[in-house]
Amino acid sequence: MRDTRVSADDLRAAIERTGYYPGLVTDAVWSSLGPEAVQAFVVQHDAIFDPGMEVRRHITVLALTPTRLIYSHTDEHPAEEPDTRAQAETSTEAVRFSRISSVALTRVVPDPAAYVPGVTMPSEVVLTVGWNVLSHVELEPAHCGDENCEADHGYLGTITADDLTLRFSEGADGADGIRQVLTFATALNDATAGTGR
Repeated sequence: MRDTRVSADDLRAAIERTGYYPGLVTDAVWSSLGPEAVQAFVVQHDAIFDPGMEVRRHITVLALTPTRLIYSHTDEHPAEEPDTRAQAETSTEAVRFSRISSVALTRVVPDPAAYVPGVTMPSEVVLTVGWNVLSHVELEPAHCGDENCEADHGYLGTITADDLTLRFSEGADGADGIRQVLTFATALNDATAGTGR
């Protein structure tokens, strides 16, 4: 893995900069890190506007150690009753590099004719990481094409992996956010190269 020159203190500072329940998020991430060093990370704090016009915030933290990908996601749930408080739900998973089946990076580059390697930054980056932990199954009745046929032809279905996808844009995350996810993706690719034994 390349030296990305980050530390646990850098990760903690990035979480604190979001201002989104930093104690809770840090505690969740550190519970999975254990004694391992942080070698690369990416933090994304985002807001979702639901149909009721409520703003719901969430944060995703990805961190690389020498042996694992740490994935942590925290969602905010607004109070449902007038006399109750908001709640937050945090999930954390530690994934061995050998379990990661794919790392995909999509770059959106404005004015590709003027692209200069190593200089031009994408305006948007989408990072997708798959480790085959969850899948969605969609089934539908099979048919033979005969409109008058009443036989049972079983079912047809598709299985779709439920990969982790993070989208970063220059407008929302700034040029530093784009650089951070590009650096993280490179480090993750380096870490998972040759682990598919």
